[in-house]
Amino acid sequence: MILADKIIMHRKKNGWSQEELAEKVNVSRQSVSKWEGAQSIPDLEKIIALSKAFGVTTDYLLKDEIEEEEFTKDDTTPSKLRRVSLEEANRYLALRFGAAPRIALAVFLCIISPIVLILLAGISEYKILPLNESLAGGLGVIVLLLIVAAAVVIFVSQGMKHSEFEYLEKEPFETEYGVDGMVKEKKKNYRDTYTRANIMGVCLCVLCPVPLLIGAFLENEFLTVVMLCVTLIIVGIGVLSFVNAGVCWGAMQRLLQEGEFTPKNKKGERALEAISSIYWPIVLAVYLGWSFISGEWDKTWIVWPVAAVLFGAVTAIFNLLGIKIKDDDEN
Repeated sequence: MILADKIIMHRKKNGWSQEELAEKVNVSRQSVSKWEGAQSIPDLEKIIALSKAFGVTTDYLLKDEIEEEEFTKDDTTPSKLRRVSLEEANRYLALRFGAAPRIALAVFLCIISPIVLILLAGISEYKILPLNESLAGGLGVIVLLLIVAAAVVIFVSQGMKHSEFEYLEKEPFETEYGVDGMVKEKKKNYRDTYTRANIMGVCLCVLCPVPLLIGAFLENEFLTVVMLCVTLIIVGIGVLSFVNAGVCWGAMQRLLQEGEFTPKNKKGERALEAISSIYWPIVLAVYLGWSFISGEWDKTWIVWPVAAVLFGAVTAIFNLLGIKIKDDDEN
């Protein structure tokens, strides 16, 4: 049996069309058609890809005298991976694209939550209005907690809607025919939007100290407090831009299992989620404890940006260690 006949036999045995086989070995449908018509012969790289796709040895494919199938050890058993259909992929993307602005809003609310507290503390301290310091602090804390509570409601509600697709983040999976092509097309069309959002976010984060510098230059203490609030708003808008685009981009990367969402990286991501679930409650406890003990709510907000920077450093170190561990395992 010649190679062309073996390709036809195994393609039909697996129930694949020429397009599906072409996608699996990363060639055009016309190439598969030529192979099956014995008009051309695949190169060595494609022979290996066909071997993996069919679960047979390269010797079996290349040697005409070998008629009986020789299966590879890794592919003798059927795949147990969950398969994502085109309908499921479209539903998942629609869900994530719809959730992106809401999640971004929740992050924005967390960032600006201390603003009312900072303003009331400034009004009280600099006697802008006849406002008691305790009353200012109490009102500010209430508003802060209400804003954070609203953000938490958004996070939880979006998480519940997303629960049916948790396996995309935690497990390796396969996609059915047409899914990869559809997602790649959406990703291509979204790339410019993603780039613009990141540029905007970077520019806003770089420019955010400008209001503080203006306040310091004018040597007005209350104006400096106001400018601090403006700085938080600018940072919040920048992060909102990052998060909104990042959620959409991440959803497409998850389906394609690219970047940080490859099967290997998912293990590290689960460990990082465990660290995050411990880290942020500790930060919140430190913030509230320090604030209630000192009563300096207008200053203790600094815990959050410091915690964010430290978490970024922890994440970077963790990722580097993860890469090192993977390299050691592969060697």
